[in-house]
Amino acid sequence: MHRSLILLILAATLSACGTSVGDRGLSGAAIGAGAGAVGAAILGGPVAAVALIGAAAGGLTGVATSPSAVDLGKPIWQR
Repeated sequence: MHRSLILLILAATLSACGTSVGDRGLSGAAIGAGAGAVGAAILGGPVAAVALIGAAAGGLTGVATSPSAVDLGKPIWQR
């Protein structure tokens, strides 16, 4: 459970989606992986597999959206 909490904190830290496709893809993948890992740890499941699925889903969602559809500002690493 401790590792899942760290992933959740990292995902929250990276949650500021960027304006470029790459930034949105990376932050979406991080958020998806964190959410998947936490969900699997809480519900009891294969944490790594669900985190991988969450990362893929989050990354694809980040890449598929446009900055005008989902704009949370600059990523934290660019502030």
